[in-house]
Amino acid sequence: MKWISIHSKKRLRILYVLFMCVVAAIIIRLFFLQVLDQKELTKKAEENWDREIPFANERGHITDRDGESIVTNKLAPTLYFMPAQSKDIEGAAEKIAQVLEVDKEKLLEKMMKKDYLVKLAPEGKNIPYEKAVKLQGMQIEGLYSGVDYSRDYPYGTMLSRFLGFTGYDAQGLAGIEYEYNKFLTANSSAIRLFTDAKGNNLSNVASAWKAGEDGATIELTIDVDVQQVVERELSQAMKRYDADQALAIAMNPNNGEILALASYPTFHPTDYQLVEPAIYNRNLPVWMTYEPGSTFKIITLSAALEENLVDLENDTFHDPGYTMVAGAKLRCWKREGHGHETFLEVVENSCNPGFIELGQRLGNERLLQYIKDFGFGQKTGSNIAGEASGILFSKEAFGPVEQATTSFGQGVAVTPIQQVQAVAAAINGGKLYTPYVVKKVFNPKTGEVIQETKSTVKNQVIREETSAKVRGALESVVANGSGRQAFRDGLRIGGKTGTAQKVENSRYISGEYIVSFIGFAPADNPQIVVYVAVDNPKKTTQFGGVVAAPIVGQIIEDVAPFVGIEKSKEQLEKDYRYGDPITVKVPNFIGQTKDDIAKQFYPFRIEWHGEGTKIGNQLPEVDSVIKQDGTIHLYLEN
Repeated sequence: MKWISIHSKKRLRILYVLFMCVVAAIIIRLFFLQVLDQKELTKKAEENWDREIPFANERGHITDRDGESIVTNKLAPTLYFMPAQSKDIEGAAEKIAQVLEVDKEKLLEKMMKKDYLVKLAPEGKNIPYEKAVKLQGMQIEGLYSGVDYSRDYPYGTMLSRFLGFTGYDAQGLAGIEYEYNKFLTANSSAIRLFTDAKGNNLSNVASAWKAGEDGATIELTIDVDVQQVVERELSQAMKRYDADQALAIAMNPNNGEILALASYPTFHPTDYQLVEPAIYNRNLPVWMTYEPGSTFKIITLSAALEENLVDLENDTFHDPGYTMVAGAKLRCWKREGHGHETFLEVVENSCNPGFIELGQRLGNERLLQYIKDFGFGQKTGSNIAGEASGILFSKEAFGPVEQATTSFGQGVAVTPIQQVQAVAAAINGGKLYTPYVVKKVFNPKTGEVIQETKSTVKNQVIREETSAKVRGALESVVANGSGRQAFRDGLRIGGKTGTAQKVENSRYISGEYIVSFIGFAPADNPQIVVYVAVDNPKKTTQFGGVVAAPIVGQIIEDVAPFVGIEKSKEQLEKDYRYGDPITVKVPNFIGQTKDDIAKQFYPFRIEWHGEGTKIGNQLPEVDSVIKQDGTIHLYLEN
């Protein structure tokens, strides 16, 4: 008996020790769970209970060069429903359907789903803010309103074919919205609700906030003031000439910054489904390729001057109306020819045979090399979506006839942005800049710059002295030649017309032309270059000088204050020709009285403003040129 007792005591001790070890292990484990691992385990538990109501952050804004919003966002809430929290889903559906003015049955079908959280889309996605407030006031069980946004366009259709649009899920589908989607996209916030498996709120766990981040802001080189002027003029041209389409580019020739970019017809980005995909998929200034016509002569002129092959003032040329090249008769646009003329007059008259002569002096290798040096035959590097590279003759196919036609802009296909890039180099001192339209991408809260575009010179194509001669010749085109309808008093505009027959399936279309004009100002120190092309204008003479030149002249006149162009008295005198409106210089009326004016016989109309005895101000200013039947505004003061 004694042995058994001793053996039992040993066993009890062993069991006691084992028990204490188990207790110690439990205490240690509880310490780890409740102290060391508490945060991680709580997080995992909350994830099991977590039900998120999305609160969208704002997609990035798109602004002009001065921070003016071009694309922004407006509050457009989206509805969410938790079926487990509603005792009367059918009644809830009826109330919601009445406010949203949608089909109750379709809405009910979504709300009856067994999911813990149902997004009521499309019926309840991006609803007007006022309707969201009304529904919240009705306190419908299980209904939640998540913060959401839709794109807003303060300027309507402006710049739409460049900007593109976003889709149902706020992702970019076209244009810059697509190209820069990764920068513009926001990381959404959310309210975190904690519920049990049935969807009932947990009373002992407070709701939490999951912070997101807004998308980045994209700042363009576009100037809203310039863009509005350009779009106004294109819109009017489309109506006036019943044109098939029209396009325009305005650029600072001294750094490559694009100030305006327009394509017509246009559309509103929120209604992109209502137009043909060809409209929103084609940004014409970079996508469209066509024969440039006489605007291309600027390249031939620049090359010939750079190689010292012509003296514009002293060298002469006789134009009988055509030139024979390798058995081919190449005609001037003026059938009877321009007769005897200096080469400056060749430029002013846009004389095809004269430019063929310049091309022949250059030779095919030099001409083709200059064309490539000016950036033709390859993309400009603007990084604008959809840019084409154009078409040039290969070296092997560049025979005498091809060389001759290329000299005056026929037989090659170029893009508008290539022409603007090249002409900017011809007039800015010879520097070929890469055009660009996105200035920088930055965080709107911190100001941190994520991506920035710097002005880039790709090539020095001609000398400054040559560029000065080109500017002078092109100013003469506007004062005395084919671009005379672009002339504006005091603005010293230079430029070149272009008229090119449209090509389809390698054949010219009879009676259809793309007419264009590229102009710049001021001629002695260019601050802006503007290119306008109108496709198949009707009800008018289809010449660039008739249709496009006055549009460019008006654009430059109206944007001059925005780009720092001041009027100059050193402008070339414009020769009067038959059919031109008769103009007069505005006299000085300051300090005179109404009686003084009444004694004079002025050919223009006078409109009086204000009250007083003497004239304190006048518009237009003294020495401005106006039409003989124009209007002078006189402002009286005491």
